[in-house]
Amino acid sequence: MNRLVRAAIVASGTIGFFVAGLLYPAIARGDAWATAIWTAPALTWLPDSARLPALGAVILALVSVVVWRMTLAADARTPRLRLSTIAPLITGPRGLRTHFRDVPGMLRGGAIALCILALARPQNVLRGEDADEQGIDIVVVLDLSGSMKALMDTGTTPLRSQTGQQRRLTRLDTAKEVILDFISRRKTDRIGVVVFGRAAYILSPPTLDKSLLASLVGKMELGVIDGNGTAIGDAVGTAVARLRRSNARSKVMILLTDGDSNAGTIAPDYAAHLAQTQAVKIYTVQIGNGDEVDVQDGFDLFGQPRFVREHFPVNPQLLERMATSTGGDSFVATDRKGLEQSMHRILDSLEKTRFEAQAATMEDLFPLLVVPAAVLLALEALVRIAIVRRFP
Repeated sequence: MNRLVRAAIVASGTIGFFVAGLLYPAIARGDAWATAIWTAPALTWLPDSARLPALGAVILALVSVVVWRMTLAADARTPRLRLSTIAPLITGPRGLRTHFRDVPGMLRGGAIALCILALARPQNVLRGEDADEQGIDIVVVLDLSGSMKALMDTGTTPLRSQTGQQRRLTRLDTAKEVILDFISRRKTDRIGVVVFGRAAYILSPPTLDKSLLASLVGKMELGVIDGNGTAIGDAVGTAVARLRRSNARSKVMILLTDGDSNAGTIAPDYAAHLAQTQAVKIYTVQIGNGDEVDVQDGFDLFGQPRFVREHFPVNPQLLERMATSTGGDSFVATDRKGLEQSMHRILDSLEKTRFEAQAATMEDLFPLLVVPAAVLLALEALVRIAIVRRFP
């Protein structure tokens, strides 16, 4: 047979087996392949439009080499035996099996092409039914100034430090626990967090991802930002900026602080005015009442914590003015129970807005390609055993 004709037959057969292998995934998930995402790490650096052409180039190059070596190039590696005459062999019958000698190479080429597609890890985005969930947009503004190191009566078991010793909870420790509990209870609200000291920073925009939000809040400690100041105006202004584009009917800001405003570039009253123009209600929670409180001041010679009494000034009139001007309310909490009650009283009577939520999951499609690839490899083994047996 002419080598050119043989090469054309081999190429056509390889493509045919590959297309036959694609029938199963096409029938099983026909619509999914049109929007499949190829997520293999080697392809993620390519734009989506270039991933399929890149896969096609890899398949063409690798499959061509493998099929060529198993078919046309195999003749050069065939064992030879010198004979004085081959006339009896030439006149003898050839049989139909000689026409199937290239079939194993074609089958393997189709299987390799399917395996390459499977390694590219195609995925399909499965979207669940749309659901309306009720909720409001909330931004919690948490004070991380130095005064939050003051100890707070919790009425619960103190924290246990890494050394095994128990230590009393600070205002920040208590506030974090109450906020985490609050986040877990407000399942249908979008909640964001702004932290502030001498300046204000966005910890998280309003989100429904409560596990991520809880993780971020749990990692907040004194010293992560400059705590030498209490920029209440900047913090409120930053929170208003995050709520400005919200489409929720109810937008709420909860300000937890234990000090008077003494830093920042925005006056607290002007920040409250900005909140009023954006229909954001401010609820203020003053932690502590300005009395002297215990603050841990290192350890004594025996390794026991040493405490000193300090006074941190507060400005309840400012917080009340900010709350009432925006339609909110103000609270004072001197212990954990009061802080919890304040947080929950703020939101129980608020109007709720419906959000459209849609669940989305990813379905791996590569098993649909692996199955026909395994079938083609099994067929190759059967053809080699039963049809194209060679000797020697």
